[in-house]
Amino acid sequence: MKIAVEGCCHGELDAIYARVAELEQRNNYKVDLLLICGDFEAIRNHQDLQCMAVPPKYRHLGGFYKYYTGEKKAPILTVVIGGNHEASNYLWELYHGGWLAPDIYYLGFAGCIQVNGIRIAGASGIYKSHDYKQGHFERLPYDGSQMRSIYHIREFDVLRLSHLSKPDIFLSHDWPQGIEQYGDVNGLLRYKPFFRNEIAAGTLGSPPLTSLLQQLKPNWWFAAHMHCRFEATVTHEGTQADPKVDNPDEIKVDDFDEDEHLSASAPVPTAGPASVSEANPDEIVLDDEIETVIASPPKAQVTRFLALDKCLPKRQFLEVVDVPASQPSTDELRVTFDPEWLAITRAFHPFFSSGRSQKAYPKPHQSQQSVEKELKWVRNNVGDNEGMKSISDCQVFWPTAPGPGSEGSAKHQQPPWYTNPQTVAFCNLLGIENKINPAPAGVSLPSGSVPGGLPPR
Repeated sequence: MKIAVEGCCHGELDAIYARVAELEQRNNYKVDLLLICGDFEAIRNHQDLQCMAVPPKYRHLGGFYKYYTGEKKAPILTVVIGGNHEASNYLWELYHGGWLAPDIYYLGFAGCIQVNGIRIAGASGIYKSHDYKQGHFERLPYDGSQMRSIYHIREFDVLRLSHLSKPDIFLSHDWPQGIEQYGDVNGLLRYKPFFRNEIAAGTLGSPPLTSLLQQLKPNWWFAAHMHCRFEATVTHEGTQADPKVDNPDEIKVDDFDEDEHLSASAPVPTAGPASVSEANPDEIVLDDEIETVIASPPKAQVTRFLALDKCLPKRQFLEVVDVPASQPSTDELRVTFDPEWLAITRAFHPFFSSGRSQKAYPKPHQSQQSVEKELKWVRNNVGDNEGMKSISDCQVFWPTAPGPGSEGSAKHQQPPWYTNPQTVAFCNLLGIENKINPAPAGVSLPSGSVPGGLPPR
């Protein structure tokens, strides 16, 4: 499969889809799938903007709402994660994952799905140590602190991801801490000299993501957040991967023509694989937020890391790679739940905390046994004639909020609480309680919005 990878979206869907179309025409190929590594900005209307943690001058609708309302249709299946500049209220509605708009699927705060057999896992948000061990306590209307903490990654979600077996692709917004040591760190410093202090201190990036990288060993790891292109190669399985150090006398050109960079002339691999400095002029920073690709894989397990820029002219924001699929390519991709992730979701559901205090976790061997037990349940209860159930057989896009122009006098207020039928359907599928956005007592969901499923256990 040909997969296009985008760094930060920042609401520029039209420009990203246009770039994909341009590459297809120029190189005479068809891109099957688009992955976006956060700061997606799924803003449906002006009320969603009031839940976005950016200074007011940066609050603009962007282009997503046109795909949400049906004015436009995504030309390619798009899978996204969240970053630190999001309408977090909408992403929370789909905590377990779901369709943000037709053909635009959000992996959730953490998640894993399969596209033609390719396992794509991901973690939304960024790391902040003071919120890492807390529960998911934020509720509308958000105060200034909650508007930020809601996109800070939690240990609960990282722990769930750690129980996955090897995914083909992993998406994150943050970089894993220390990843710069496995690429051209000197070149990175020439392009982003304000990273120097964090690199010297070993604090650039997210420590939990480093743990996931070492444990999951995905073929590919795609990220964004730092607003630059950077690649690295990490060798696993006890093989010593010497940090890559450039020849200080070598002359390199940091800025080059974007069209040349985005062409398909360079070899593409056949298998998959911080916090931001306050001095980074390309990043929107809040006061409290200061805290070469190888064609043939070697025998050792290798993760190829690639971070990309934000969508702007003359920036390195999108690339196309080849990833082999275990299922044959067809005109219509098969997008399915991942059985192991469904089992993990069921196993850890009792430990989900909706308050500040996180419930105590089971011991590792206990949680692993629980996942194995739940995997048997999933295989017996979730599936169809072709294997694992297609996501669209369970979750159907359903607009919960109106598009722009209908907010009236409430335009500058945070939106009301919405119960998302996709979350209801997902919980019904697994027979778990909807702890994310249950419908208030006496309120019925729209007819046809929730496919049938198992009753909550």
